[in-house]
Amino acid sequence: MFLGVTSRSVRGISTAVALLAIGAVGCSGAIDNAKAGAKTALRQRSVFSLDTGDCYNPNSEATASKEFSVEIVPCEEPHKGQVVGEFAMADKPEYPGDDGASKIADERCPVESQEFISDTWAVPAGVDLFYYYPTKQSWATGDRAVSCTYAKDTGNFTGSLNDKSLTTEQLSYLKGANGVYAALWANQPEAEQIEDDLAGYKKQAKAVATALDSHLKTLKAIQQPKTVKLRSQLEDAAEAWHDAATAADTDAFYVAYDLAFTGIDPSKSIAARKELKLATTVPADDAEVWSG
Repeated sequence: MFLGVTSRSVRGISTAVALLAIGAVGCSGAIDNAKAGAKTALRQRSVFSLDTGDCYNPNSEATASKEFSVEIVPCEEPHKGQVVGEFAMADKPEYPGDDGASKIADERCPVESQEFISDTWAVPAGVDLFYYYPTKQSWATGDRAVSCTYAKDTGNFTGSLNDKSLTTEQLSYLKGANGVYAALWANQPEAEQIEDDLAGYKKQAKAVATALDSHLKTLKAIQQPKTVKLRSQLEDAAEAWHDAATAADTDAFYVAYDLAFTGIDPSKSIAARKELKLATTVPADDAEVWSG
């Protein structure tokens, strides 16, 4: 489901026939309009058949029969969104409900999108992660697909979010850094208070510590000074995450967790990112999390 759309209907391209027929009257204006209309119609794609990498525009003023088709456009043209990942809820014997399906998409789409977008810091301002997921009706027809997209609520953006110009060194850094934050959020306990689920928070700490260890091994191959300095800071953070993962009690966990969480503040990586010629603006959501 995408931004409150509540069904997954399919729209055909029969309108192209009528538009092409208009061109037969010989009026140049009508022909131009018909060609433009036919081009738009022929670009229509059901959300059942979206592919990773597709750039698209939702149908404006969509009726109930059109609301789940989009216009596929070249990424060089202005567009509202791009599909950045997909997966199937094949392990669910029954429809998990709208809330359940949305929760699954919330958990999986950030991970799936990282396979397509190496540097989420480079995503244009105002472009956020959304998704299409099965409805109860489409589930009954065998639909299990979830399409993860980055889209802009207001305005458009141009270009693909899949940057193929990144160097091996840049990709190596990003893979490690993305893994750390993926481990943090994918293992977030539901309990807001550590006292209510110490075991869950220790499990999260272990996952982050493991991801940091992998990131640090990768960083050893990058000998640029700012990145070397960042590696030293992250070594301290990794030690704190390991301490949190093995904390004997809640008090010990709090002491370690404070140092651990502060140690992976994204703002601390800005200098190294600049050195590696990567985006240096911390995403607003991340900035807000660490500002508190």
